[in-house]
Amino acid sequence: MDKKVVSLLKNLRAYALKKKINLVASYHEEDSYLMRFANSAISLNTNEHLARLELRAYDGRKKASYEMIVDPRDVKAIRAGIDKAAEMVKQAAPLNYDPTFPVFKQDVVDERSYDHRMARLTNAERLAYFNKAAAGLETDDLKLAGIFMDGTTTVAQISTASEHFQYFRSTDAKATVVINSESLKWEVIAEQSAQKKSDLKPALLNKELKLLVKHYTKAKAMQLPLGKYKVVFGPAAIAEVAEVMGGWGCQGVAMKRGYSFLKDGDQGKQILSPKFNMVDDPDQSELYGLSFDEYGMRRQPFTLFHEGKFHDFTWDQDSADEYGEQSTGNSVRHNSFVVEGGDVSCPSLAALLKMKREEDVLYIPYIHYMNIVNPDKGLITGSSRFGALLLKKSGRVAVPYNVRITQAFSDFFGERLEWLSKEQVVYNTSNTYDARNPTALRAPRFICVRDIEISHSNSSY
Repeated sequence: MDKKVVSLLKNLRAYALKKKINLVASYHEEDSYLMRFANSAISLNTNEHLARLELRAYDGRKKASYEMIVDPRDVKAIRAGIDKAAEMVKQAAPLNYDPTFPVFKQDVVDERSYDHRMARLTNAERLAYFNKAAAGLETDDLKLAGIFMDGTTTVAQISTASEHFQYFRSTDAKATVVINSESLKWEVIAEQSAQKKSDLKPALLNKELKLLVKHYTKAKAMQLPLGKYKVVFGPAAIAEVAEVMGGWGCQGVAMKRGYSFLKDGDQGKQILSPKFNMVDDPDQSELYGLSFDEYGMRRQPFTLFHEGKFHDFTWDQDSADEYGEQSTGNSVRHNSFVVEGGDVSCPSLAALLKMKREEDVLYIPYIHYMNIVNPDKGLITGSSRFGALLLKKSGRVAVPYNVRITQAFSDFFGERLEWLSKEQVVYNTSNTYDARNPTALRAPRFICVRDIEISHSNSSY
């Protein structure tokens, strides 16, 4: 634990108490690194060390938030931010409900997701990782691209309601390694997520990339006819669909506002396949699970779906206050979803290609540019783009051009769900466009789904 962070928060609390301001101070610090590759060379190598504060002032039913990027040593400037929040709350319109003011009942120090070796990763190690992942794959036509992002995130909170604080620290990394053909314009990708340094295993990516490159350079490329296909989805596609379904579709506030595919009264009903189980599990350190939420509520594993039956909606504290519900401990920056595996052993792409097939099977590892089409129907759309394969009944493998699918959550995980692999992988869904927020899901390595409709099929790469 960084004692300077806690000391700063206690200093700010004392100042707010002196000024008689009801204040919650939330501290966020990131030490982020990004190495980008293009045309078989490093195109960008950068890092940033930023500290942010969210200062939230309360006055009865009024509240106001003031955010600032800070130098933690410049206490004078931060105190001015507190004064700003106090002035803002005076001008705020009152809410139509009583907001809960966070009361932390104990000191919390949660560093389960922190690995000191990951935090000290060097540029030489990042480069060596990429070189091992791409070994033997680059030619005059085949070029290396991708990104290696990693960092350390510290989040801490304190309020004027008690002297206790909460402190969380984590490390995360994600490698996306791309091999692309300059002449044919195709791309194949392999990815790896890591919470600790020992999770980084570039040889696994190299093996998968070699298999994909072999088929993309030797197999016949084709435009798929429109229609319905049996599809095997990879972990990236599974995780991203499940994240939207669980993180948005299962929120109580989304249901109340008419933006969820679930309705009040769906609790206990068979919504998805009996094969499907999903839980938000804060005990998973590899998924950056948070032991307490931002209101000091201890978090417990929360079942969303058990054998396809919907358990209940998640509620953050503020939404629960607004709608007269009980918080489920989901006032957090991210969830830690686990989609349980099934009963089919299929640990790798090579194993998938060796499985016996009674019909053609389309393999889609990624759903690119996924967007919500119709929220209350749970309808999403996206394209395959990277590394798709058509596994022919005959045992041959073809390469399909890019296809688009537009399906509902129930199409992925409902009665059409044929099998899930026993094996699971961790997939990092973090983005780097805002304050660092390590997020990951544990999902089956593969799932197989019947009758997925291809609505558009490209005629070239």
